Amino acid sequence: MNEFTAEEIISFISNAKKTTPLKIYVNTQLGRDEFPDSFHVFGSDGSYTIFADHAEWAPFEAANRDRFEDIVVEQDRRNSAVPLLDATNVNARIEPGAYIREHAVIGDSAVIMMGAVINIGAVVGEGTMVDMNAVLGGRAITGRNVHVGAGAVLAGVIEPASATPVTVGDNVLIGANAVLLEGVQVGNGAVIAAGSIVTDHVPAGAVVAGVPARVIKQAADVQSGKVGIVDALRKLND
Repeated sequence: MNEFTAEEIISFISNAKKTTPLKIYVNTQLGRDEFPDSFHVFGSDGSYTIFADHAEWAPFEAANRDRFEDIVVEQDRRNSAVPLLDATNVNARIEPGAYIREHAVIGDSAVIMMGAVINIGAVVGEGTMVDMNAVLGGRAITGRNVHVGAGAVLAGVIEPASATPVTVGDNVLIGANAVLLEGVQVGNGAVIAAGSIVTDHVPAGAVVAGVPARVIKQAADVQSGKVGIVDALRKLND
């Protein structure tokens, strides 16, 4: 597991080539061999789908405008510095619409649900579920078998560089729409009630609730069915 410092992430973003990738559909008089080699061109007979960066496409289009009959351009980012993670070999369940940036770490048998955002340098522990629309900001860390509820936020700390990341221990349940602010450390087995705003450390095994969150009981006093982690949801193909 490679945990990045804020300085390393800042350097990576600063030095990364900024890209504006485009997907372009064209009907044109141009032949396929007339496109630059740096373009990825698919199709034939004057109807093509092209993948290219805006910096290269714009002057090419301007120089050949009278030879295009129809153009549709799709663009989803501008001067982007951090691509999405190549999850091909990640041993986890990642549902459609999740956004995981490069240099995030996804543990074995983790579950990333629709709309979840995992920023650069964040670590999702083994067997942890990040529910719908939850956010793990840059360098946020969860342990094993955590549930990060829908809409919850573990604050990112890339700027300022001196900030301490949110760190969540093992077997922690974080309720929907809870917010954990910079530097918060959550002990193993703790429970954070839905809608809480956590501004201070949470002891192991404690249940916290409120704005700001305060300890209200111990997880051992809560019926296990209300705070249990369901292993079957994390099962991958045998």
